[in-house]
Amino acid sequence: MSENEQLPTTTDEAKELAASAADELLARTGADSFDALVVLGSGWAGAAETLGSPDIEFDATELTGFFAPTAEGHTSQVRSVWVGDKRVVVFLGRIHLYENHTPAQTVHAVRTGLAAGARTAVLTGSAGSLRVDISPGEPVLLRDHINLTSSSPLTGPRFLDLSEAYSPRLRELTNEVDPSIAEGVYVATVGPQTQTPSELNVLRQAGADLVGHSIALETIAAVESGAEVLGLAIVSNDAVGAVFTPFESERALEVVTQRAHRLGELLSQILSRS
Repeated sequence: MSENEQLPTTTDEAKELAASAADELLARTGADSFDALVVLGSGWAGAAETLGSPDIEFDATELTGFFAPTAEGHTSQVRSVWVGDKRVVVFLGRIHLYENHTPAQTVHAVRTGLAAGARTAVLTGSAGSLRVDISPGEPVLLRDHINLTSSSPLTGPRFLDLSEAYSPRLRELTNEVDPSIAEGVYVATVGPQTQTPSELNVLRQAGADLVGHSIALETIAAVESGAEVLGLAIVSNDAVGAVFTPFESERALEVVTQRAHRLGELLSQILSRS
């Protein structure tokens, strides 16, 4: 995003910015519209290789309102992909609140994909596990989230119902594709620091199964725009065990990266049936 571009201060302004970016996206890709959008989380970039047939790829910062991620495991590339007869826009990384961005900026990719026609939003990420029965390397289907960022991408009296934020239809479809996949509740925190032992205990008592720094705000923005949301996280580390063994970010990223291609195959099967 250039220095002379004015930052949006309301939801309507943010959507107008996304609409401009969507027009540019469609022009760059030659698409009339997209059927779905995918945001790939930390270490997930390799999933784009097995997701579908690539069409065109370029740097998202060439579009209005986009910033380059600074977190390891994320890139600013955006790719148009064919998954069967569906055209999907894939963002190979995201920006976060802890990178000194506003809530509206962190959901700009999602709003851009939706403004370009997508009605399905697939939001992925890596997360620490708060359950002893969900180990590093396992994918987890999100059934709900707890937003502890004290932030929202919405402004004004937009009273949004999130009782079914994560599409029951898409969750059922995912279970048909992979009956072994676990379901869980994702808690979003600002980060980038990990939690203290006492904080982890509070999160577990609150019913959280996974902890990360993304997805929740994007889900709010997607639901507000009328999209179906599929949330999928891969466990990058044992958050509870980190109390005894220090968290290693490089190792956590490696766990996700090693499984990215398989995750792309899973997403491909889900999207092709959706």
